Amino acid sequence: MSETDWERLIYDLIRCGILKSPRVIRAMRLVPRSLFLPESQKPYAAIDTPLPIGEGQTISAPQG
Repeated sequence: MSETDWERLIYDLIRCGILKSPRVIRAMRLVPRSLFLPESQKPYAAIDTPLPIGEGQTISAPQG
């Protein structure tokens, strides 16, 4: 995942009215989802879907 991909996802979520809080938007820009993913899932961090993180668990989709 590139920073551009992550920023594009944030922009799309703002545009669709899903992200509204300036504090949440700032937090998402400061702390990318990729930090919480195993290496095998990092390329998919900017996809708006739940992703597996191991042990049968998933990380929620960014809009969730």
